[in-house]
Amino acid sequence: MFPMNTTDILSLIDAEIASLKQARALLDSTSADIIKKGPGRPAKSIAAAPKSRKKSKMSPEGRARIAAAQKKRWAAQKKTAK
Repeated sequence: MFPMNTTDILSLIDAEIASLKQARALLDSTSADIIKKGPGRPAKSIAAAPKSRKKSKMSPEGRARIAAAQKKRWAAQKKTAK
């Protein structure tokens, strides 16, 4: 092997650095495309949020009818249990 001078060594190092920078730029652009175009759930939008439902209100008469029907069922169940 023949001895290399400093200028030759530096030019080889510079060429290697340029090659590595080019490879890095290529990898960065490829990975950025994958991230942007990858599969997955789309981001939530404010407009797509579910709307809150109104609370249904039952009239006192309706509640009384349901209570009477339930008491009737309990009485029937109590009769059959004896």
